[in-house]
Amino acid sequence: MALGCERLGALLERTVKLTLRCGVFQGVLQHVNPDRSLLLRRVKNLETGRSTPGVKMFFDHEIVNVELLEEPDSGKGTAALSECTSAVEGNKRAEAGPADCGPWTSLCDSLESQLRVSNSLKYSLSEKKEEENVKYTVVDCSQQFGPAVLHLKQQCVVSVAGEGVNLCRHGKLSWLEVATSSHIFLFDIFFLGPWAFKNGLQMVLEDKNILKVMHDCRWISDCLFHQYGVLLSNVFDTQAADVLQFSMATGGFLPHRVCTLQECLMQHLKIPSKCDAIMKCGQHVASENPDIWFLRPFPASLLKAFALKAMYLLLLHSTLMDNLMSDLTAVVHDYLNAYRTASGHHLGSTNSTCMELPEELRQLARIQKLRRENAVKDYKMNKDGLLIRPAMELKERNDPYKDGNYRDDGERFPTDKAVPQITSFHNWEIKIKKP
Repeated sequence: MALGCERLGALLERTVKLTLRCGVFQGVLQHVNPDRSLLLRRVKNLETGRSTPGVKMFFDHEIVNVELLEEPDSGKGTAALSECTSAVEGNKRAEAGPADCGPWTSLCDSLESQLRVSNSLKYSLSEKKEEENVKYTVVDCSQQFGPAVLHLKQQCVVSVAGEGVNLCRHGKLSWLEVATSSHIFLFDIFFLGPWAFKNGLQMVLEDKNILKVMHDCRWISDCLFHQYGVLLSNVFDTQAADVLQFSMATGGFLPHRVCTLQECLMQHLKIPSKCDAIMKCGQHVASENPDIWFLRPFPASLLKAFALKAMYLLLLHSTLMDNLMSDLTAVVHDYLNAYRTASGHHLGSTNSTCMELPEELRQLARIQKLRRENAVKDYKMNKDGLLIRPAMELKERNDPYKDGNYRDDGERFPTDKAVPQITSFHNWEIKIKKP
């Protein structure tokens, strides 16, 4: 890897600002490829103020310059942006050709990925009244049940969540929420009883060809198995995936605790504060009055909270999958260019070396080492060697998609820090203002 790549690689897991020919973006630097393309996660379009979860790739010919952003609470704003010289600009124009984004125009619309699922759900959500327009179907009779189950059987991915009292083999399941790419169904299990599982829900939940997205499936799995004979299969658990993603980002460390669903949604999706408030309000009402699970008609505000949870679980799955696959995506990209961009003089015979671990894969060890070093600086560690992950609290802010860090008194949370150095990389210039 070139020297410039190594220097920029030292900024992994830091927030950078990219000025492109088609816009200005901000995100956390995830990976630097040998061909000078960059992978960023939690990307935000600074021109529109909108964010998208997951990982985005930015190619060298698109990038005008790179800027490392300082710590959000430092009061210094962003680091000084160096202007590219006319010679550099001339080189970039020659490489890039016409001033357009080519096949990567999607990078100019950073909200597209985030709304990919929610738009297809046909919620017609407005920016300020998302929670008022979420659509769902309450299934509490056989007339509605048949079409709902038929629709579920045709899906590849659904989200599943359960509500009730003490959800385990000793508790009582009241509602089962199941969302697909076009519908949200709220099954009234208290009213339908075991009949619902015997007539289709069990088949869906046990179908190995249908991925079930859940958060902390331990409790509801115990409940469904012991009370209804349902053996859940093919489950993607977002709580477990969040821990795995944390381990990847810190070079193999584990956190001292898991995250609630709300924390995962805040961290990975930056959900609007109003939607988060509705879900938390629903939890509060139910905890204050457990008998509410057995009241019919059921409060519409709680049904709305259930529907939001099911909707965001699908988005959370998509985002976590992007994060978990980011290293593989980067390595495969390097694989594609390993030979075809080289001179080719060494390709006469590869039999003797084809089984050796290539350089494109060896870089994973260096990346993991760097991540571990950064993690030790960014987190406190408990006596068991686990990184202390602080609790996150949603704070009101004007822009619900605003990218930021959350702090907890007495504990350190990863922040985007300015590095007192100047790093040059290819034709870009990265200037970091010394504090």
